[in-house]
Amino acid sequence: MVDFNLYLITDRRQTAGRQLPAVVADALAGGVRCVQLREKDLASRQLFDLAEELREITRSYGAQLLINDRPDIALAVGADGVQLGVSSLPVSEARRLLGPKRLIGYSSHSIAEAVLAERNGADFVTFGPVYATPSKTTYGEPLGVVTLSEAVQSLRSPVFALGGVKKISVPEVMASGCHGIALISAIIGTDDPRSESETILSTVAGCVCGR
Repeated sequence: MVDFNLYLITDRRQTAGRQLPAVVADALAGGVRCVQLREKDLASRQLFDLAEELREITRSYGAQLLINDRPDIALAVGADGVQLGVSSLPVSEARRLLGPKRLIGYSSHSIAEAVLAERNGADFVTFGPVYATPSKTTYGEPLGVVTLSEAVQSLRSPVFALGGVKKISVPEVMASGCHGIALISAIIGTDDPRSESETILSTVAGCVCGR
């Protein structure tokens, strides 16, 4: 069930030396209720060990955990689902493996890609990059909030804005009608993930209530 509006994506290279589980725990204490473990460079055993640790932490906060690109590890640690993309296992095959109850998110970079993912069974999509961001340079120019709004109108599934979203740009992004926002550096890279999570969630909630 997509009952969250803030989707936290991990990147242990942005924690300024802090251990990733501690940073995630701080964000969860600030109200984050869904985390995607996205550490693509880790070997399978390392990723499994980290996923197990984050599974325990997210469970203690009543939060959901999704694993990027690895349905096998999601099943092994009892995660709530996976995040897939264009180079991942097809959504339909992931659904067959995971069953009907686990979440499948899809990272889309065009409206056509997002629509296809929904048609194939994705529960929600991230859409971007909305703004310029170093982590998404391979996907070309930023799509912008106008295209984001068009994507929202083209889909029945929840759409999360992704890519370069900062605290100051949350109102503009939420005005597109999107379900929520997906963030990495705006929380993971801050000195106080708990406080930043609280502030961003409050802003998102105000935007949702104001619709």
